[in-house]
Amino acid sequence: MYRTAKRAYDIMLAGVGLLVMAPFLAIIAILIKMGDGGPVFYRQVRVGLQGKLFRIWKFRTMVPDSDRQGLAITAEGDPRITRLGKWLREKKIDEFPQLWNVIRGEMSLVGPRPEVPRYVAIYNQRQREVLELRPGITDLATLEFRKEEELLGHASDVEKFYVEYCLPRKIELNLLYARRANLWEDTKVILRTLVANSNRTNGR
Repeated sequence: MYRTAKRAYDIMLAGVGLLVMAPFLAIIAILIKMGDGGPVFYRQVRVGLQGKLFRIWKFRTMVPDSDRQGLAITAEGDPRITRLGKWLREKKIDEFPQLWNVIRGEMSLVGPRPEVPRYVAIYNQRQREVLELRPGITDLATLEFRKEEELLGHASDVEKFYVEYCLPRKIELNLLYARRANLWEDTKVILRTLVANSNRTNGR
């Protein structure tokens, strides 16, 4: 029952969101294209529900072919991030196209952020339980790690710190979410995310 209700909830809110924000998203797309002539969207392979691979939609915030120039994770000050991309990341606007992933059923509004295959490959058996959840645009980990790039920027070994500290903590938070998941909890996570992003926009 919950899964059916959650799916209807996702489709309704994602559909309304895409319709309402369409003019704004079109402006962002034009600005990205005008910036360097590269692709508007960035589509990266991620691991979804039950380990199924899919391509996530994001506004491109880095230089073209950035995947070939460094890690799949980014720290503050990463030279691959464009000027406009830095702003889009700060406001989390680059994530908006994932509403289309929600409509397609590849993602949910609330659920664990989908990882790249490289990091999922090192999950232990318990951590792989998170793959039983449909990945989402936001989650408890997104809230706790809202300054992740800044945190990674202070690490001497960015990938090691991410794998040994950030990743396990994110999975623990998502397994905690799974034990009490319901539409009210989803709504609270969405509202907390909107408030957190609003505070970032206002410089607080």
